[in-house]
Amino acid sequence: MVRCLMLDLISAYENYLTKVKQASANTVFSYLRDIRQFAAWLQDTEGTNVIDAKQLNISDYFAHLEREGRSGATVSRSLASLKNFYSYVVSSGFLEVSPVSVNIHVERGAKKLPQILTGKEVELLLSQPACVDSKGLRDKAMLEVMYATGIRVTELIDLDVSNVNLDLGVIKCSGAKKSRLIPLYPAALKALTVYLHEVRDTMLADPDEQALFVNMGGARMSRQGFWKILKHYQQTAHIEKEITPHTLRHSFAVHLLENGADLNSVQELMGHSDISSTQMYANLINNKLKSVYEKCHPKA
Repeated sequence: MVRCLMLDLISAYENYLTKVKQASANTVFSYLRDIRQFAAWLQDTEGTNVIDAKQLNISDYFAHLEREGRSGATVSRSLASLKNFYSYVVSSGFLEVSPVSVNIHVERGAKKLPQILTGKEVELLLSQPACVDSKGLRDKAMLEVMYATGIRVTELIDLDVSNVNLDLGVIKCSGAKKSRLIPLYPAALKALTVYLHEVRDTMLADPDEQALFVNMGGARMSRQGFWKILKHYQQTAHIEKEITPHTLRHSFAVHLLENGADLNSVQELMGHSDISSTQMYANLINNKLKSVYEKCHPKA
């Protein structure tokens, strides 16, 4: 009975995030992961559930995360997730008071700078798929589209065939609050055209499938599926940097700015609602230039 209530509550919270708050798919995924991890710990360690949890349980949980060596950023994000969740629980009438005390604070730690690939590393990564079969041609198209557009991995896997206009050489990326058109450079357009005209239909399990990119079973590609593909090509390319789907997004932004793009245009292409998110990439470039200056100028 309690388990069913918990599942219903988390499901209702997911619906609230998606429909009411119009949170991005990535935000919804992160919040729900944090809540489910907390709920599992409560059950296994404290023998209770999220409705019956007390302030002491919350404090014990964060002490547990710190003992496990979780980063300050991870602990801070978990705290934000629990605050948001319990705010919803209280506003929905399941509880009168949130067990997350306003006095709970965690150290964020130093903010980790994003990993950026060099131009040569990008070329090496994009050259890894063997374009001799359906998997290789699909993978080539996905990697090229990711770097050509700088879209988030959730946006990539959410793309439908209807979001592509090969004649104009653009894709339409539909976010939770607004849509944007992003152009494709020639190599990306060519790879996507080959995939759509020669490969995709042969991979489908259901001819009515709308997903642009499908897995080897013919269904829509998942986040985890794309993650595994990317890690595989990182290994075959022998790139030592840690590469995630967001690495291509970070590299896309920095390379545009390095080649003269203005900040507002990059903000629009990235789908940032706040330009301060885009400014981070300009700061990275400035820090790089300062480092080069200090290292190479004879008077520095």
